[in-house]
Amino acid sequence: MKNQDVLWFNEIKFEDINLVGGKGANLGEMYNLGIPVPNGFVVTVSAYFKFVKDNNLKPKIENILKTTDVDQPDQLETASKRIRELIKKSPISQELSIDIMKAYKKLSDFGGLKDVAVAVRTSATAEDSSDASFAGQGDTFLNVVGETNVLHRVRDCWSSLFTSRSIFYQVKKHYDHFKIGVAVPIQKLVDSEISGICFTANPVTNEKNQVIVETIWGLGEYIVQGVVTPDQHIIDKNTWKIISENHVEQKTQLIRSKTHETNEVIVPKSKQNKKKIDTAMAIKVAKIGQKLHNHYGKPQDIEFAIDRGKLYIVQTRPITTVVSNQKTLDNQSSKITQKPDLTGEQASPGTASGVVVIINNPKEINRAQKGQILVTSMTTPDFVPAMKKVNGIITDKGGQTSHAAIVSRELGVPCVVGTKIATKMFKEGDIVTLNGTTGEIWKGDLINKNAPVIKKQESTAKTATKVYVNLGEPDLAEMISKRNVDGVGLLRAEFMLANIGIHPKRVIAEGNEKEYINKLAKEMLKFCKSFSPRPVVYRATDFKTNEYRSLKWGKLYEPEEPNPLMGFRGAARYINSPDVFYMELEAIKQVRNKYGYKNLWLMIPFVRTPHELSEVKKIVVSAGLIRSPSFKFFMMAEIPSNVILLDKFIDVGIDGISIGSNDLTMLTLGLDRDNGEVAKSFNEMDPAVLWSLKRLITKSKKRGILCSICGQAPSNYPDLVAKLVKWGVTSISVSPDAIDATRDVVAWAEKLKVNKK
Repeated sequence: MKNQDVLWFNEIKFEDINLVGGKGANLGEMYNLGIPVPNGFVVTVSAYFKFVKDNNLKPKIENILKTTDVDQPDQLETASKRIRELIKKSPISQELSIDIMKAYKKLSDFGGLKDVAVAVRTSATAEDSSDASFAGQGDTFLNVVGETNVLHRVRDCWSSLFTSRSIFYQVKKHYDHFKIGVAVPIQKLVDSEISGICFTANPVTNEKNQVIVETIWGLGEYIVQGVVTPDQHIIDKNTWKIISENHVEQKTQLIRSKTHETNEVIVPKSKQNKKKIDTAMAIKVAKIGQKLHNHYGKPQDIEFAIDRGKLYIVQTRPITTVVSNQKTLDNQSSKITQKPDLTGEQASPGTASGVVVIINNPKEINRAQKGQILVTSMTTPDFVPAMKKVNGIITDKGGQTSHAAIVSRELGVPCVVGTKIATKMFKEGDIVTLNGTTGEIWKGDLINKNAPVIKKQESTAKTATKVYVNLGEPDLAEMISKRNVDGVGLLRAEFMLANIGIHPKRVIAEGNEKEYINKLAKEMLKFCKSFSPRPVVYRATDFKTNEYRSLKWGKLYEPEEPNPLMGFRGAARYINSPDVFYMELEAIKQVRNKYGYKNLWLMIPFVRTPHELSEVKKIVVSAGLIRSPSFKFFMMAEIPSNVILLDKFIDVGIDGISIGSNDLTMLTLGLDRDNGEVAKSFNEMDPAVLWSLKRLITKSKKRGILCSICGQAPSNYPDLVAKLVKWGVTSISVSPDAIDATRDVVAWAEKLKVNKK
């Protein structure tokens, strides 16, 4: 009968997952499939349970956990330290110690070395299952040499079942701490000259006929952690040919040292710009990856290493993909008289209830599910897929013009921002109700599901002042176009670029400009086709550097700025990188010329000086886009210099301006609108802001150009609408939820203006 405490890879099948954990089961399955896996063995779950029983650890650990509130970080950390120390001080039985040392010696003999270096990893029985988020919570030790060190690291892996993160996770998932087993795979360490990851489906585009192979110099930790940017090969499964490849300079790498440690060192200059693998090796990796894909019946995420030209597979796990759900506007409202448990800034109207999901890292957005309430510190453009799915959104930071507020309004998702403490006050799994109209939040589900749905009456008023809509999400274009609206006054590029997902400079580096332009044009087309013949004013990209960095490959091309809101954005980017700007211009031309929709206009954001506007205009004209009755060229007016020097900006040659009241207010009052500490001082009705608005509108009227306003101010302040109409604004562009209310207020203001004459 084979030893159930220590099993060699050749003794393990995937069905043994309850004995060796997910990682151990995969290693055994691959080894027996003939995949080039470095040899090794697993100290099984049964050995762990014997260790717990031999040292009477269960009651000791239970006593510590009974007095621990896992929602209190200090208590949780203290409990974790006490339990881990308890485990590390407990002896491993002589019988098990001998079994582990014998296995290690045997592995060393296989390697032809006195003492072989091994990787010692944690493999929990709940790991790499459908409950995949348990993966990665256990410790990993690399470059472990010597039988005594191996024994110590095995015990350390057992103790990592009780890290603060793991304890919290188990409690929230209602797992029994003593029914989760810990196995420890011990595997010959590959002295990786090259490490990499292979995806057997494109994880960005979900293309199932593509394999992605990414590689770096040195040990694999740096590719997993994202410390260095890898080379990339994209391979077509149908032909096993390279679709595209990109090679990136690498200056540092992680290697094994002679003292059995891992150290960061400089990559030799001769290798820094050299590609890591050739085409033949990339295809070899891809074919092995597809073999694993076929064997497991699902796309795989595979880690591999290359030592002296020999390829080794060191890990595989399934790729999890999530398809976003369509979110439609909801006009439901509910009256709640109970005192709120928390208040913040009202950001997007409506009431909603659901289970809290707390996400502060955009990499975790796939955890958000339909019907939940997203609670986060603040949102960025890469949160949008999650924002589409949830019932409501609550943030710690931000004001009414923060990203969370603007996007929520456009998507029709109730939202409360600037609560300061929501991520601390609520726990994952709590049920809450929020009212985005009042900024109030309650614990529990307080919405009366039997109450009638109250639908707002659509405005039928006719106005001389145009009422436009601010949009960016292509999937909402057709629905919003059916409303009583005169066009799109602000078509944001950012949603469309986030959907494409790749940094535009990366697109150019890979020679994929045509594909990028086609994708962008098709997204623009959805708006132009839905709203035709009404105008669609496309605002060229106004991503800030931190937002660009969130795109795939973004960190390779973008600097880190202390204040991106006032940094490298808008017109300055187009002048600095005209090749990127040209792709947007080509997409506009395609919509206008190929598809025949002449209702698409262009607007330039964040123009600091008349000279910048002149330089951008030269680029636009050189691309073949010339001002005409069917093609209007607008400038955003959102910087005090635009107000002060408006005549000089108009002299450059523009058809109109669109006032960005959000940025103009921020820069006039000198405050960061996304900073919850000062957001309450953000006030579009401040006398200094009103002076600027009046000057921009009256000067534009005097010079004979169009003047729109596209910030949130008109939606919030009916009295301001009256002033705008009185001064002569030609159009007002608002979020979808404010179309009808704004139309009615404009009609009232126009009558008021006539009656006063």
